[in-house]
Amino acid sequence: MSPAPLTLDRFILEEQKSFPGSTGELSLLLMRLGVAGKRIANALARAGLTGALGVAGSENVQGEEQKKLDVLANEILLETFDYGGLVTLAASEEMEEPFVYRGSLDQGRYAVLFDPMDGSSNIDCNGTLGTIFSIRHRRDGTVRDLLRSGREQVAAGYVLFGPAVILVYTSGEGVHLFTLDPAIGEFLLTRRDLRMPERGKGYAVNEGRSHRWPPAVRAFVERLKTPEPGSGRVYSTRYSASMVADVHRFLLEGGIYLYPGDGKSADRDGGGKLRVLYECHPLAFVVEHAGGRASTGTAKVLDVSPETLHERMPLAIGSRAEVDLFDQFVARG
Repeated sequence: MSPAPLTLDRFILEEQKSFPGSTGELSLLLMRLGVAGKRIANALARAGLTGALGVAGSENVQGEEQKKLDVLANEILLETFDYGGLVTLAASEEMEEPFVYRGSLDQGRYAVLFDPMDGSSNIDCNGTLGTIFSIRHRRDGTVRDLLRSGREQVAAGYVLFGPAVILVYTSGEGVHLFTLDPAIGEFLLTRRDLRMPERGKGYAVNEGRSHRWPPAVRAFVERLKTPEPGSGRVYSTRYSASMVADVHRFLLEGGIYLYPGDGKSADRDGGGKLRVLYECHPLAFVVEHAGGRASTGTAKVLDVSPETLHERMPLAIGSRAEVDLFDQFVARG
């Protein structure tokens, strides 16, 4: 008889045993993220039936139009961490300021950050979506706890909502993939200790914005599309309008996801759209622990300490060979 597949909760609890002195609080938080993933998946599956599709009639702090499911996913995540006094602060790209959990300032040991609904433009056309999360240690219980380098994350990951619902996370010891079995309502371990291929065959970037890219970025993308001498090898485009979906593909198959700066933003490194804390840091944490790389073109993503909660940056993330090549093109200008 083959062994029963490991559920997310059992896997997390067994992993906890390998960390001497662990209080189990991080394990509880990770298990709560599994609950949130199931709740959001259910909301997405029923959105057309419950009237949850469409715009919410509001904007987030960046002035972007919110979808109803952006707001709902944010509320689900906030409710999820209001549990056991584990979390002091929750910050989201949908909220101008962090949410402070009542009664947690003296006992909550963690702060959580999340992008509740990545790929919002895919919501109304039944496209692939994702939720990104990051966990950090609570220090003084203020925003300063969050404005630190990505290397201070203690865990990070994402939930991918596609043909299957998949949860991927790392707490610094391997990257693990779980698939939701709807028959039993549990995430089951599908792959342990994922390793990203050293080199891939695909790239993902919104080429409709190429007129705003610096010349070095345009040259890099043209290089990917140009047959290599001798082998004739070229890269295939794989852009889906959901960063979680694209990064997940390259985590498994190798390749590179790009969201270059356009040089018009006041943010560092020539601008960029992606949020450091809610998108770039957590995905970089996952990818680097799987053997890949994440770069702004001039710095390692995990080394960046943002100055504000909603700071943005350019991003190149994926296999080492492609990200190294991107950095070389940027360095040459």
